[in-house]
Amino acid sequence: MRAAALDGDTPLDERRWIREHANVILTNPDLLHHTLLPGHERWAPFLRRLRYVVIDECHVYKGVIGSHVASVVRRLRRIAARYGADPVFVLASATMADPAQHASDLIGAPVRAVQEDGSARAAATFAFWEPGERESGEGSVSAVAEAAGLMRTLVARQVQTVTFARSRSGVEVVADIVRRSLSLDAQEVAAYRGGYLPEERRALERGLRQRSLIGVAATNALELGVDISGLDAVVMAGWPGTRASFWQQAGRAGRSGTPALVLFVAGDDPLDRYLLHHPDAVLGTPVERAVLDPANPQVLMPHLMAAAAELPVTLEDERYFGPSMTAMLDSLVERRLLRRRPKGWFWADEGRPTDLFGLRGTGDQAVRIVESRTGRVLGTVDEDRSHSAVHEGAVYVHQGESHVVTRLDLEDGSAHVVRGDPGWSTQARSVSAFDVLTVDESVSLPCAQLCFGTVRVRSRVTSFLRRSPSGEVLGEHGLDLPERSMTTKAVWWTIALDPVLDTGLTLGDLPGSLHAAEHASIGMLPLIAQCDRWDIGGVSTVLHPDTELPTVLVYDGHPGGAGFARRAYELGTDWLTATRTAILTCACDSGCPACVQSPKCGNGNEPLDKAGAVIVLDVLLGGRTQFPDR
Repeated sequence: MRAAALDGDTPLDERRWIREHANVILTNPDLLHHTLLPGHERWAPFLRRLRYVVIDECHVYKGVIGSHVASVVRRLRRIAARYGADPVFVLASATMADPAQHASDLIGAPVRAVQEDGSARAAATFAFWEPGERESGEGSVSAVAEAAGLMRTLVARQVQTVTFARSRSGVEVVADIVRRSLSLDAQEVAAYRGGYLPEERRALERGLRQRSLIGVAATNALELGVDISGLDAVVMAGWPGTRASFWQQAGRAGRSGTPALVLFVAGDDPLDRYLLHHPDAVLGTPVERAVLDPANPQVLMPHLMAAAAELPVTLEDERYFGPSMTAMLDSLVERRLLRRRPKGWFWADEGRPTDLFGLRGTGDQAVRIVESRTGRVLGTVDEDRSHSAVHEGAVYVHQGESHVVTRLDLEDGSAHVVRGDPGWSTQARSVSAFDVLTVDESVSLPCAQLCFGTVRVRSRVTSFLRRSPSGEVLGEHGLDLPERSMTTKAVWWTIALDPVLDTGLTLGDLPGSLHAAEHASIGMLPLIAQCDRWDIGGVSTVLHPDTELPTVLVYDGHPGGAGFARRAYELGTDWLTATRTAILTCACDSGCPACVQSPKCGNGNEPLDKAGAVIVLDVLLGGRTQFPDR
């Protein structure tokens, strides 16, 4: 056996040796997409002998990245056939519902599931932890602060711990709290997240394996794909988004027969609070079904361009790319990106199409975060997130050190920062609207209609708030950033006005009622679809020009869609009933982060009407709740 690891960091001389000698290659979809498939002639000897393709952790390939990887696999099968190979595909996952269907969707061929679990593992103790109250008596401690306190206790006892937080800023805060409270340095307790440079990530992974790094705060970038299994404890600061992610993160603890500890710290979120009191919804319920859409035209069309550059596409290739292939190819011909010839469709442009798009986002370039005084690149952020994360005046935290953004240059793809802690944090505010392009499916509810289709979402970051460490707003500052638009899939519902007003609600109550219902429905969607609330977005309006009715919309946060909105439409009644129950059973008086407030709201959670949201959802589902004392 001559095995080798091949990724974007592999030097050219090593790549040559791998091409000529290796018979087992460990790689990733990105390397196939950008290097191996476009240069398949150089890999011909390997491809002729290709017998097995193993796809590990296949459940992670869902949504947009799953759709991209599905196209990469189809391109691989097509190129392998060109060299006379017909490899067997083996897919592995410990956390998946309906594995045969998902694997079949992923590779485009029938799959047989083997579901007996023979893995050996020591016992793990699970705790569902409710944060304590603030000393001031104003609400509970945040999940991030509570998780940091638990991690500090564990690290102080030399229990090697990873704490997962849902945001990059949360990761930095956890690591900083633990380091400061125990007087440790970044070699003993560190943060790990996307946007770090490769050499930083490798050093952190090495420290974990050697146990010189006792504690690490991480985003889901450390959830899988890195060989660090065997930590002593896992702390989750808030629900990780899906049951599959929960079990993946929990699986990071447990060292060759050693018992492990897993702590789930509930955040101020409707789903977190629900799970805190219903742990069987996690521990006794199968994981969600992974959703992907290989026929998504926003995904498939660029892969057809890549396929044509690798090998002319013919009508026979419909077996790989599906019945919509020909129409998409003709569209690319009209745009002069492909040429139609008797032997098929050929790539007609200069350069390689795989240089034009990646697998893990919208294709936007990454914005470099540059320290102005030294020119050092601290990290990167996706271009679509740059408007809210590194706008001028934003506070950016890197390994516990605060920086202030002095300039965001979108043309150059860079954000320039100066080191220093101004004493506040920043939060971007935005406005959003949507246009209904097509209604693909719809179903009537008692006083409403549930729809699924294509929409164009328009959004613009308009300002940012400066907040003190206690959360107090110190000021608001305007921003002049361009509007961004995205065509995607969405589920939305419209409701008749008269039945709503008959309950006692007024027109003045509707904006807050619809807004609160929108937030809660986004928070509860992960119960039925394998998504995180950060994968989706929402907009609500009292009178939308396209529907001419009060409308609430939830959309996939990726161009072309990711499959989450379709899942919401398919299970619409279950989804909306769970949303109403979550709001109604929350113990707060007028709405809180555990029911209708959202951490990602671009309007600062204003206006919100908790009671009104219950009324609207009740009418939507066929009820007639009266609230005479409103």
